[in-house]
Amino acid sequence: MTASLLTRRRFVRAFGAAGLFVATAAEVTAQPSRPVRIILPVAAGSGVDTLTRAASQALSRSLGHPVVIENQPGAGGIIGTQALVKSAPDGYTLSIVSSNHVVYPSVLKAVPFDAVGDVTPIAVIGSAPMILVANPKIPATNARELIALMKAKPDAFNYASSGSGTLPHLAAAMFVDEAGVKARHIPYKGAGPMLTDLIGGQVDFGVLALGAIHPHLKSGALRAIGTASAQRSAAAPEIPTFREQGLANYVVDAWFAVIGPKGMSQADVMRIHSALVSTFAAPEVKEAMDKQGNMVALTTPEQAHAYFRSELAKYAALVKKAGVEPQ
Repeated sequence: MTASLLTRRRFVRAFGAAGLFVATAAEVTAQPSRPVRIILPVAAGSGVDTLTRAASQALSRSLGHPVVIENQPGAGGIIGTQALVKSAPDGYTLSIVSSNHVVYPSVLKAVPFDAVGDVTPIAVIGSAPMILVANPKIPATNARELIALMKAKPDAFNYASSGSGTLPHLAAAMFVDEAGVKARHIPYKGAGPMLTDLIGGQVDFGVLALGAIHPHLKSGALRAIGTASAQRSAAAPEIPTFREQGLANYVVDAWFAVIGPKGMSQADVMRIHSALVSTFAAPEVKEAMDKQGNMVALTTPEQAHAYFRSELAKYAALVKKAGVEPQ
């Protein structure tokens, strides 16, 4: 073999190895740089937003990708969810939604997507306990006493909500129906004004998430009658459920879930689900959820899909029974 031929072969081998190194380095560098977008159909500072930001760093570690949170509020959650629905089903765009996702199809005339068929439910993460609270001027400390008062004076009581067709409205209407009593609905433009008048005594009772009213329970500005969740909250274990108080069918949860666009692969769904399990088992995330009063219990993707359908049907029937006219 001539020296020149040997030299050429050595050059080719060296060049090939260098090329392989450059390509491999480029792939390793590029792969983790693509962020995962989480579109939130709610404003910054809301319950879903607070939950997502508390879990974002742990989720980024579990996914192996940066996590970018995008708030796209508006039209009761439709704008942000529509942005998700139109995204590529490649596992890099997700959303965290609340119970409203299955409520607004029944209270709005025009929803530009199917709340179940146009998304991929990945997991119901858990829930924020809904608490029925009364102004302390009402001489009732539990469900039995409140129901007795309302039956004795059938036209004397009213309840507040954050707006017609909202979860607080439907939750309170469901209590009235299950208890077999009457009460007048007073809708407000948001939870803030509703809470102000509840504390001020302008309205008698209402249903709100525990995180929104916990300080007012501790101060005595409001009195808890019961929790509408299936079990007591670890953040307020002293508040009994309505099931414990005789209303076996009164269960309402302000839940939250992770969804993706329709058409995601099973591999991507299971990869993201596995990351969610790791994320919500992280000590710092569990501590944050406890402080917010949230109860974490992840479902499987199959359970999430079935739950979406059952909740959609439940609220459709409740909206009809409550006499809410779609807008």
